[in-house]
Amino acid sequence: MVKDDPLGLHAVLEDGPLRIEPLEERHREALREACAEDRTIWEMYGISYDPDHFDASFASLLANPERLPFAILVDGEMAGMTAWIGTHVVWRTSEIGNTYLRPRHRGGQVNGPLKRMMLAHGFACGLKRMFFSVDTRNQRSQAACAKIGATLEGVLRNHMITWTGYLRDSAIFSVVERDRERLGL
Repeated sequence: MVKDDPLGLHAVLEDGPLRIEPLEERHREALREACAEDRTIWEMYGISYDPDHFDASFASLLANPERLPFAILVDGEMAGMTAWIGTHVVWRTSEIGNTYLRPRHRGGQVNGPLKRMMLAHGFACGLKRMFFSVDTRNQRSQAACAKIGATLEGVLRNHMITWTGYLRDSAIFSVVERDRERLGL
């Protein structure tokens, strides 16, 4: 399925051993295996990719016109997924989210370079604002946003109802065009 991508965001990006490429059906089994490595994390996500929900969630992700999903590869091995979400072409904004990394790829070796690569590409494609929506219970992801230099804008209370029925509060972090020099993007 080819998705509407007028800004050219859904492109292959590489930085050393790190590569992101548009998520396709051919990635299904490797991503299923990666997502099964941390079953408890899905309780903090809006959508579950645990073994019981993986196929339906994967199919919905590929079919969702509001998401441009990627496979994250490290040295050719499936490390996880991420996506551009809800890109607003006129306002030049997009969310970076739907990010999951296998436990062995957490801790900054992948996420920091991944997000910096996506942010630099987003600016190169004309975006003026990119943001992250993080469950307030997810302290690790909030720390990762701060570590890459994103600014905490605030908390959206009852921002969404997750797949478990939980009323999620979301911490919103952003990187805007005037941050580029400070962040070396």
